[in-house]
Amino acid sequence: MLSVAGADHIITMDLHASQIQGFFDIAVDNLYAEPAVLQWIRENIPEWKNGIIVSPDAGGAKRVTSIADRLNVDFALIHKERKKANEVDRMVLVGDVKDRVAILVDDMADTCGTICHAADKLIDAGATKVYAILTHGIFSGPAISRINSAPFEAVVVTNTIPQEEKMKACPKIQVIDIAMILAEAIRRTHNGESVSYLFSHVPL
Repeated sequence: MLSVAGADHIITMDLHASQIQGFFDIAVDNLYAEPAVLQWIRENIPEWKNGIIVSPDAGGAKRVTSIADRLNVDFALIHKERKKANEVDRMVLVGDVKDRVAILVDDMADTCGTICHAADKLIDAGATKVYAILTHGIFSGPAISRINSAPFEAVVVTNTIPQEEKMKACPKIQVIDIAMILAEAIRRTHNGESVSYLFSHVPL
């Protein structure tokens, strides 16, 4: 539809599945929120050097290891042990979060059941504080009430989706503005410059 409408280049942000790029027959640049996430952590979590980056599922391991390496901190992950039919899955924490600031990182959250259960798990395991940082905050259904009830210091999302109304209903929600990343990508694309430069030159 986009190419039929005349688009010859698409810029996306943190695609949920990288395979999506293959569905287009025009150029696609998938940007990453990681530079903005790193900056937010350093500027807004005073104890970040005592932090541990946590993936709420095994699928996000690559994402959290990249951020943990950049910050020179440890990482952990939570995976679900599949039970038999009619039994609830059990969340298993792999990594030591005791007396650490746990920073959950994921690409998106919809109803927020997974990240809220993960936050409870981290507190039970001895984490002193829990933050969640997500690229896309969909926040449908019971998401807001779940976040309000969960032990988060903050739930941080980018503004790929407008959050003004959700922020009014949930003071824990904070927003990272990724407008400059998109603007620089557009400028580089227009001028024929490398977009990948944005991710190989992240301030440490």
